[in-house]
Amino acid sequence: MNKFLLMALGCVWSVSAVAGIPVQFWMLDNGAKVYLMEVPGLPMVDFQLEFDGGTRRDNKDTQGLAQATAMMMSKGVQAQGMSAAFDENQLGEAWADLGAMASANASLDRMSLNLRSLTRPELLNAAVDLAARQLALPSFPADIWQAERERWIASIDESNTKPNVVAALAFSKAVYGNHPYGAEPTAQSLGRIDTRMMAQFHARYFVPCHAKISIVGAVGREQANELVERLLRHLPAGGSCALLPLIEEVHPLAEAKRIDIPFESAQTHVLIGQPGIPRQHHDYLPLIVGNYVLGGGGFVSRLTEQVREKRGLSYSVYSYFSPGQHAGAFTVGLQTRPDQAVQAVEVATKVVKEFVDGGPSELELQSAKNFLIGGFALRLDSNRKLMDNLSNIAWFDLPLDYLDTWTANVEKLTVNDIQQAFARHVQPERMVTVVLGPAP
Repeated sequence: MNKFLLMALGCVWSVSAVAGIPVQFWMLDNGAKVYLMEVPGLPMVDFQLEFDGGTRRDNKDTQGLAQATAMMMSKGVQAQGMSAAFDENQLGEAWADLGAMASANASLDRMSLNLRSLTRPELLNAAVDLAARQLALPSFPADIWQAERERWIASIDESNTKPNVVAALAFSKAVYGNHPYGAEPTAQSLGRIDTRMMAQFHARYFVPCHAKISIVGAVGREQANELVERLLRHLPAGGSCALLPLIEEVHPLAEAKRIDIPFESAQTHVLIGQPGIPRQHHDYLPLIVGNYVLGGGGFVSRLTEQVREKRGLSYSVYSYFSPGQHAGAFTVGLQTRPDQAVQAVEVATKVVKEFVDGGPSELELQSAKNFLIGGFALRLDSNRKLMDNLSNIAWFDLPLDYLDTWTANVEKLTVNDIQQAFARHVQPERMVTVVLGPAP
C-alpha cells in the first residue's frame, strides 16, 4: 500500500484548473498569514510554508548559511515528548511509510518548507505531525554537515570549470555589486559555517508571525486552519515579531561595463544585462509581455530573428527578467563561435536598443497576447503549478484575484505601455557585457 502511495504522489496530478478558483485568506492569532485554494478533485494536499530567511539574509562571511540550514533540516529531528529522535535515514523511512514527502529549500528571498500528502485522515495527520517536528526541531547533526560541506565544496570546484557557470558568476557580481543577490557560497565561506550558526539562523527567521502559508488541495478552510496551527505548534510562540532589518535595494548601473574572460571552450558565452525591477513593481506585466516579443518567445522573438535567422550567429539567443523582492536582473544571453562574438554582441545590443526606443509592433504585441493568454490555463493545470502561483500571491502581497484578472490585464496592454515601461527600466547604454571564451 505504501509503495502505491509513493507512486501516486510522484505523479503529476492534473486538475480542472481555471483562474476561477478563489483564493481564501486569513490570519492566525500568532500572526501567520494563510492562503488557501480548494481543489477537491483529488485526495491530496500541498503546503508551502515560507519565511523571510533566504540567501539575502546571509552575512558576507558566511554565504551559504541559509542554503545549508535548509539542506540540514532533512538530516534529522530532535526527540519531542513521547516521540523519539530521528536520524536522516529514520526520517526518510518515516516519510516513505506515510507515502508523503517534505523538503526545505532557500532561494534568494525566502526559506520554504514544502509538504505533500494524501488527505486520508490517518496519513495526513501523521504527515502534518512529522512536518511540524522537521520544521521546528531539526537536529543539525555536525558529522552530517561535515560530509555535506565537503561534497558542496567539491561541487563548487567542479562547477567553476564550466564556462556557463563562470560567465554567470561574473555577470551576477557585475550587475548586483555588493547587494546580496550577487553573493555566492565559496569554499572559504562554507568553511566558516557550523551547525550552531544554523540553529541560530533557524531560531531567528522561523517565527510564526513572519510565516506565509500557501495550501492547495482537497481541504476546506476549517480543516486547513487546524492543520496549519498544528504545523506551527512547535515553533516558539514568543518569537520576535519585530520587523526584520531592511536590505538596501540594488543600485542602478552608473555606466556600461565590459568583462572579457579568457576561457578554453568551444563556444563563446555572452551575457548582457543590468538590474531590472522588483516583482511588486506596477511595470512587471508590460515588461514580461514585451519581453516575449524581444527575446522570451523562442523562435518568434526579435533576438532570434536578427541573431539566429538572419545572420546565423547563434543557435539560441534569449532574454528574460528575474524580479524578486528586490530588482532582479534583466538578461540577454547567447553562445556563438569565437570569431563571431564581436558581431553577435553588436547585433544583440542593437536589437535591445531598437526595442527600447520603439517597442513592439501592433502585430507582434497581438501575437504575444494570443500566445500568453491562450497558454494561461497550462500554468494552472496541476497542484504544483497552482502552488507556484499561490505562493507568489502570498509572498509578494499580490491581489487575491490576481489570477482572475491576469488575462484581462494582459489584453488591455498597448504598444505604448510596453515601450514606456522598457524606456523606464532598460538602459542599453549602461549594461554589463560579459564575454567568455577563447580569443577570436
